[in-house]
Amino acid sequence: MSKAVSALSGAEFKGFASVTETGLRGMITVRGDLASKAMTAAIKAATGADVPAQRKVAVGGKGKVPWMSPDELLVVVDYATVLDTVATLNAALSGGHALVANVSDARAVFEIRGAGCRDVLAKLAPVDLSHNRFAADEIRRTRIAQVPAAFWQTESDAFEVICFRSVALYVFDVLRLSATKGGEVHHLG
Repeated sequence: MSKAVSALSGAEFKGFASVTETGLRGMITVRGDLASKAMTAAIKAATGADVPAQRKVAVGGKGKVPWMSPDELLVVVDYATVLDTVATLNAALSGGHALVANVSDARAVFEIRGAGCRDVLAKLAPVDLSHNRFAADEIRRTRIAQVPAAFWQTESDAFEVICFRSVALYVFDVLRLSATKGGEVHHLG
């Protein structure tokens, strides 16, 4: 059996903000009726989190749950527990109309950290990242330069970015260029 590896083996860049590929992460797409009691119970059992509101991220003891669309969540857990989490979700949602799919190996995750982390993203995504418009528990599905991505704030000076694994090098390169010293705009950070 082959050994799982992340898209860029932990690539890092340090500029006015740091950009790091965070390694393997368990990610599960869950689709169904987000308002149903079965979905609420399944997400709680799998992560300890509630079903998040629109464009929000809920955090539980075993994982994070970003809202992705009116009928879709992304369950983010430790990579080592992803298969057990899929089994938990499938068992809890059996008998109803739902989809549970392990997408861990199809995605890459980056962290942007530092006082200028908002500026790094603001130069690449058509999103108002000012402090009073983008809160810590919000997620945006948008574009990073020319490719689809999603991001949310994890700490006051840190964001996580998720993209398709196939464009991981491109996303790392544009984040790196955006974070290069001398490119600070001091608008949001």
